[in-house]
Amino acid sequence: MISIFRSFNPLNALWLVLVLFLSRLGYLFHVPDKLQFIFVEPFARLLVPVSYEYAFSPALNVLLAAVLVFIQALLFNYLINFHNLLGKPTFLPALMYITLSGLFTPFLMLSGPLICNFLLIWMLFKAFSLYKGDDAKSTVYDMGMIVALGSLIYLPFIYMFLAIWIALILFKPFNWREWVAGILGYSTVFFFLAVFYYLNDRIAYFSNIWLPLGTKFPDHISINSYNYLLLIPVILILVLCFFKLQQNFFKSYVQTRKSFQLLFFIFLIAAFSFYVNAAFHLDHFLLCIAPAAVFFAYFFLYATRKWFYEGLFLLLLISIICFQFNKF
Repeated sequence: MISIFRSFNPLNALWLVLVLFLSRLGYLFHVPDKLQFIFVEPFARLLVPVSYEYAFSPALNVLLAAVLVFIQALLFNYLINFHNLLGKPTFLPALMYITLSGLFTPFLMLSGPLICNFLLIWMLFKAFSLYKGDDAKSTVYDMGMIVALGSLIYLPFIYMFLAIWIALILFKPFNWREWVAGILGYSTVFFFLAVFYYLNDRIAYFSNIWLPLGTKFPDHISINSYNYLLLIPVILILVLCFFKLQQNFFKSYVQTRKSFQLLFFIFLIAAFSFYVNAAFHLDHFLLCIAPAAVFFAYFFLYATRKWFYEGLFLLLLISIICFQFNKF
């Protein structure tokens, strides 16, 4: 299957649909009677004055989530090929994105992190354009607004603001106006939110929005031990990818090297911002799949032993399907 997606063929979109279906098939047999969809954070609930949490049936919820993932995968694939991060056009980023989006069952339903992945892809479009852009202030301002919008949907997305400054460090010489532009972009959205609070006589509660940011980082998290088994092929592929990257790192263009560094930092920011939520949910790690998909695609594109990389991907896909059919 990897060999099919190594080339850039529009017909591969049909194969993507097949992988999307297979990676969600097992969950449809165990879908709960009710699935809650939280579109915005509680502090932004006033902006959506309708009841929507259970507006979709469980099957429709999973179907809509799959459609969103498919659209995101195509957008993400276009982004990676447009900036030539892998050195050649390919459909592997889309394949890896769809595969990783089915890793855990909480990934398969509508959620705030899933919606925020649209904003993350949008941010990456703008971040990668900084390298060749002359005046980055407007781009950084837009990125600040994107982070603010994501924070309304899912508060831990606020830490993606760090990715803006990291992108400026990697792609641009220091200019304090560009650094301030991101803050202004973020503040613009929350200024209008403050006005909305004021008009609804809730301005006294506005400062409570950021209280979760003071949550102590947990010393342990509660997760089903069987989920760790699914991470074995994921970690193995990531380790092999970093070895492959190390071999070819200085052979790549400067922009490509800096882009991979940015993706690595975004992966870390997404992974370690989970603690902001009062309750731990696995769907938070949907924010990690975009950078991880690039690393996966890089490994599978340049791996040389067909029996090994095809078998490794098949192991990952079969593991995902088996864990959906078994509730343990």
